[in-house]
Amino acid sequence: MEVKLIEFSPHGDERGQLIALEELKEIPFNIRRVYYMYKTVPDAVRGKHAHRSLQQVLICTSGSCKVRLDDGKEKREVLLDKPWQGLYISNVLWREMYDFSPDAVLMVLASDYYDEADYIRNYDDFLSFVKEQTGEENGQ
Repeated sequence: MEVKLIEFSPHGDERGQLIALEELKEIPFNIRRVYYMYKTVPDAVRGKHAHRSLQQVLICTSGSCKVRLDDGKEKREVLLDKPWQGLYISNVLWREMYDFSPDAVLMVLASDYYDEADYIRNYDDFLSFVKEQTGEENGQ
């Protein structure tokens, strides 16, 4: 499972803190798209999909949320609650974001522009795609 927490370097003084992020430096890919979620209603689960090729870094800039990751064989849960920490998620990983605190702002940096064809929105289709990618369907 290609996932890792990235620690960013805060720069601050008596006025507060600042985090600077640059593509191919702190972020391990070219940034093509940025979006964020906020005012997420209680008990909401976001995501519930995988990507064929897209890579992402998730940063909870305020509050907290949890991320459930699944590569078809292994499952992992990550708590995001530090604005100086990002979660790198490679492609072909099912992701679900949930348990958002009322003040949560989850920012996502993506390696490419929005492309609906890159999404796998059905879990069974995701499992089939993983098997195809690993050659398990052909008995390899």
